[in-house]
Amino acid sequence: MQTSYDIIHTLIRTEKGTRLEPAGQYLFEVAKVANKLQIRKAVEEIYNVKVAAVNTQVIPGKRKRVRKEFGYAPDWKKAIVTLRSGSKIDVT
Repeated sequence: MQTSYDIIHTLIRTEKGTRLEPAGQYLFEVAKVANKLQIRKAVEEIYNVKVAAVNTQVIPGKRKRVRKEFGYAPDWKKAIVTLRSGSKIDVT
């Protein structure tokens, strides 16, 4: 059984993530095996907010080079969580 902290890895603090915050949307890096219902429950439990919607994307790993060899960074999953009006996550 995964806990909420196993599902939500981190809140992504990038330029795009900051631009989405006034609309009540937040970016999270989540476990690749987590579905939308698990992500919704985990965010509500950790941050004590009400979630309106969850959108997910699997981001493919980028090609990396180490000396003469090529490899790939691992794939990861991103979730865009939209909160209900009046809910807010304190990111400070």
